[in-house]
Amino acid sequence: MARRRRGSSGSTSPGTTRRHRGSWLMPRTLWAVSDLHVTFAENQAVVDKLAPRHPGDWLIVAGDVAERIPDVVRTLGALKQRFDTVIWVPGNHELFNRSSDRVTGRARYRALVGQLRAIGVITPEDPYPVFGRVTVCPLFTLYDYSFRPPGLTAQQAVARASVKLDDEIAIAPYVDIEKWCAERVEYTEDRLKATRGEKVLVNHWPLVIEPTHRLRMRDIALWCGTTATRDWPVKHHAVMAIHGHLHIPVETRVDGISHVEVSLGYPFEQHPPHLARPWPFPVMQIN
Repeated sequence: MARRRRGSSGSTSPGTTRRHRGSWLMPRTLWAVSDLHVTFAENQAVVDKLAPRHPGDWLIVAGDVAERIPDVVRTLGALKQRFDTVIWVPGNHELFNRSSDRVTGRARYRALVGQLRAIGVITPEDPYPVFGRVTVCPLFTLYDYSFRPPGLTAQQAVARASVKLDDEIAIAPYVDIEKWCAERVEYTEDRLKATRGEKVLVNHWPLVIEPTHRLRMRDIALWCGTTATRDWPVKHHAVMAIHGHLHIPVETRVDGISHVEVSLGYPFEQHPPHLARPWPFPVMQIN
């Protein structure tokens, strides 16, 4: 998530401990993080300490690793050397473009997928992996400005917003976001329909609007998801939904299902004590 100048740092946890001789006796854990923003030195230092407890631990990285493709690939490559399996979904920062970039828009995403596949990182374009008996589904659905006040078109809502995300200058000029979102939703739902059993749904943007109700600047919700995914957790038998983007690392219960925000966030962000919880987040364990 990035804000225009108009106007959380996470703590260490069991997931940052080093491997030790008795690690094979411990359960395997599926960990989740997001919004690493490693261009900040403080965040890079935290990410450098991320390590599994068990050699078979998995790590979900739910977007916003960095803005430049080499930084994304370098960071995820280092994590892949430590964790048995690394699962990535893009955030808006991975999709940021500059006018000087050779590859932009949809081609940028395809380039990211290709380079990450080459180093063994699982992307939203790959077969969904299974952890224990639960299928982990990395999603890429974008946003379509539908988290907006009733009675306004998307264009009207964006024009009236008192604060805008950098997406409007770094993504929107390079691709039709609403069209791409609609295509990603259709493609992803077809894949979910074909996948049986319980699932962990992983997306950078929240799948439901409720987590955005905590935003102090409510206009930011415009860039935070799509109403088209509202019923996915129930319809597709999710045991949990993991997301990032908001930099508000809390759990939101919707229709009896936990939607957990797992961001590290920016080093200058401060969260109230009641938001404190383990980071990286332990999604589930298996023996």
